[in-house]
Amino acid sequence: MGADTINAQLRVNIMNQDTAVITSTLVPDDDRMSFLPRYFGLKHMMNGESEIYRTLSRLCAEYKGGYWNCYELSNGGFYMAPKINGSLRLQNEGNYADQTVSADAAGIVVTLYALSYLVEQTCGADEDTAMVFSVLSDSLRQFAAEHTEASAIGALID
Repeated sequence: MGADTINAQLRVNIMNQDTAVITSTLVPDDDRMSFLPRYFGLKHMMNGESEIYRTLSRLCAEYKGGYWNCYELSNGGFYMAPKINGSLRLQNEGNYADQTVSADAAGIVVTLYALSYLVEQTCGADEDTAMVFSVLSDSLRQFAAEHTEASAIGALID
């Protein structure tokens, strides 16, 4: 990821700050193969994807794996969410949060954690890539703030 990618992402975020509502769009199955490289880059896509799965396993005792949906946001962000019916109980030992949330909200939480992890991993070694992950995190946080479960998401990521 280079400076052009960062600048394009920043322009999208700035333009969309005036948008009243940030929307999410389910990525069609035909486009899933390009989803991870588009947001994580080839170098970080395996690490980013596995960090999302690991984080849900850590926060949710009953999670045992499965199919995930991918979503793109109208402000240039993205997230992944497990494709399950019902809710998930997430427990964050770091801040004592204990929330029961939808799969969609759980996906937002774990994608935010993964992006934060990737910022930490790339900061200092690859500042351009760290900036891209930071911008993606900010885009997802904007969406999370408007989510119907914003309070629970906020408690889990605080």
